[in-house]
Amino acid sequence: MKLILCISLFFFCFSSFSQNQEKANTYFDVHFFRGNIYKHKDEVSHLISGHPNGFLLSYNWKTNGNKEWHQAYNYPDYGISFHYIDFKNNYLGHNFALGIHYNFYFFKRNLMFRVSQGIGMTSHPYDKEANNKNIAFGTKLMDNTYFLLQYKKENIINGVGLQTGFLLNHFSNGRIKSPNIGLNTIAFNFGINYNFDEEQEIKRDSLLPKSNFVEPIRYNIAFRTGVSEGPIPNLGQRQFYHLGFYVDKRIGRKSALQAGTDIFFSQYLKDYIQFVSVAYPEDHKNYTTPNTDYKRIGLFLGHELFINKVSVEAQLGYYIYKPFHYEDNIYQRVGLKYYLYKNCFTGVGLKTHRGRAEAVEATLGIRL
Repeated sequence: MKLILCISLFFFCFSSFSQNQEKANTYFDVHFFRGNIYKHKDEVSHLISGHPNGFLLSYNWKTNGNKEWHQAYNYPDYGISFHYIDFKNNYLGHNFALGIHYNFYFFKRNLMFRVSQGIGMTSHPYDKEANNKNIAFGTKLMDNTYFLLQYKKENIINGVGLQTGFLLNHFSNGRIKSPNIGLNTIAFNFGINYNFDEEQEIKRDSLLPKSNFVEPIRYNIAFRTGVSEGPIPNLGQRQFYHLGFYVDKRIGRKSALQAGTDIFFSQYLKDYIQFVSVAYPEDHKNYTTPNTDYKRIGLFLGHELFINKVSVEAQLGYYIYKPFHYEDNIYQRVGLKYYLYKNCFTGVGLKTHRGRAEAVEATLGIRL
């Protein structure tokens, strides 16, 4: 199941991404980076023993204004990338990742911001006997997200340009299996780019994208599912079912605000409740029995950023019903959505508590 979820995540991004590809100018870039692991928990101290370094390769397609969203987002690029990172730690080893990305431009296209989503693989995953110190990566396959912020100049000499800036790299399996503390790496990078084509002509529509986008309130139903495991290794992976009911209102070409409720049926909590009621009764004696209800209900506010058929979703929620006192009362969700049709969408998302992953959610929904 974990393999299916990771591969589905990548091919969801790839299929939605590939539909944007058309005859366009292309370029290649290569980066070298070196940095530090961010110590987000004291438990990762033993995993920080050096300065991680590696390289990043990417192939990019430029947009030229053939579609409305090109101009709305200042003619971004999109591409596919591969990177390698050596953590300089015997427990972590090294990771590889393959991902899909968008490049967005600011300040006369001198500043570039890249966001990438893909699949990662580690050489040294957690193993109860052989590598029980690696509490960051509980599986060999996992999710990878990285961000680049760079100063970039193209075509300095014969199609060759330079770019430099900072990389934030995140690996996690979304707690498909425990342990899964995950790792964040912050690095400085330097790279070169090479354009395969002459500078392309940008098509500018005389009718600019609508700033006053009018649309009535829409009603949404989202069904989310996947597998997850409690925070104790070897409790077992269990299916979860999350139902979302919410309304959204477009406030422009790019954005919509959301408000709604979630109902969570997380089967792994059944196992975890039974475990802690026996193993740690002194910590839970006032409110936990083996029969404590594992279901939760939350209210949330959110924002959706529309690009083309792809959108980016971010939500902040609060549990109004949670009999088992586990994690924070506040939860977050970030994800990608792809509109198969005007009123039907699919997607993938990550549900967290203060950055601690609980579940990677595969989503199917309708927007009425």
